[in-house]
Amino acid sequence: MNDVEKYIAKRKKSDSEFEKDFESGDVSFKIGFLLEQARINAGITQKDLASQLDLDESTIINIENNTQDVGIFTLEKYAKALGKNLVIDLK
Repeated sequence: MNDVEKYIAKRKKSDSEFEKDFESGDVSFKIGFLLEQARINAGITQKDLASQLDLDESTIINIENNTQDVGIFTLEKYAKALGKNLVIDLK
């Protein structure tokens, strides 16, 4: 289990609303949460990431809280700025 998975498991135990939202299958919520955790784990602030991506800090906040309005290209740039790759898996 990686750090993000450990955090999710711990948060589910302590926050029933988080567990409900996460388990409801809300993809936008999950993506935003995973992006935020990846940024935090990389030690990058929202402000610094916004600067790297030539975006406003409010855009980074929106990406992490409302990914339904974010394009794939922006998500890919976000991931690359954190040293990650964007992978989409259709099941």
